Amino acid sequence: MLKSIIGAAIVTAVASTVPATATERLRISSDWGEITAELADNAATRRLVQMLPLSIPMRDHLRQEQTGRLPELLPAAERQQDFAVGTLGLWGAGDFVIYYRAGRVPSPGIIMLGRVSGDVAIFDRPGPITVRLERIE
Repeated sequence: MLKSIIGAAIVTAVASTVPATATERLRISSDWGEITAELADNAATRRLVQMLPLSIPMRDHLRQEQTGRLPELLPAAERQQDFAVGTLGLWGAGDFVIYYRAGRVPSPGIIMLGRVSGDVAIFDRPGPITVRLERIE
């Protein structure tokens, strides 16, 4: 328990040294296509940017989202329960989500990582997929 608390504090401290703004952009590509996204400005996205590039195996969940496990946990940030088509989110501290339908999640909600600009409907398919996340300079 103490080890995870100390680890979370270190991740938060490191993440706060990397600037991310609403203009920070991400390329998300897969065998199904490519989209771009603007990232939110919070501790979770700052740490995510440090981890790029990443490949994440994902799977469809509830016919509304693709979900995949990040290689390490991201720090906490403000959560909300509603999401729109194209929302990039974080369910648990390591669960990356691309929503291709709008909806609402139960409490405690999701951490908003960003918003897709492009046709997120490319992810509206059953079956596993691997996505690649890359920072757009």
